[in-house]
Amino acid sequence: MTHKLTTDEMHRLTVEEFRQCAKLPLTVVLDNVRSQNNIGSVFRTADAFRVEHIALCGICSTPPHREIHKTALGAEDSVAWSYHDDTAECLRMLKGQGYRIYAVEQVDDSIKLGTSAASAICDDDAAQGRPGVAIVFGNEVEGVQESLLPHCDGTIEIPQFGTKHSLNVSCAAAIVIWELFKLLRP
Repeated sequence: MTHKLTTDEMHRLTVEEFRQCAKLPLTVVLDNVRSQNNIGSVFRTADAFRVEHIALCGICSTPPHREIHKTALGAEDSVAWSYHDDTAECLRMLKGQGYRIYAVEQVDDSIKLGTSAASAICDDDAAQGRPGVAIVFGNEVEGVQESLLPHCDGTIEIPQFGTKHSLNVSCAAAIVIWELFKLLRP
């Protein structure tokens, strides 16, 4: 008979083991995300796929915070993070370190997630020995600031087929991180 696995049976890492293990070469940049619950959800997804870093920018709250912890459930302790007053400055820093940067936003020339063009993002980085990819997620209402788009190498869009034009930022982050995990994992 099938049974739910216990935490021990899943062989999960301790926080210290997580900090020491190899990470996915992916940095998540949150640009003015106002909901602490959304920030916590992104931490939890980042932990699940061993994302190397989260950059919290602008109005984003930072750990320790009770509302972040409610959805992160401790992932704010395992995933490395930093805070930056200015998102553009954060992107300039990442660009200077060799990262390719992609905003997750709907623009006229966006790369549709799940296409060969999206696969090429990761192939190009590996071929050129880059440290990784950074993806920028924006505010729940306004999205990624338009002034940040020139700092990006491109934009990624999640194809959608319903009546709404966007997803909750934590849902969008989970989808994009999963798709990039499949392309970037060793």
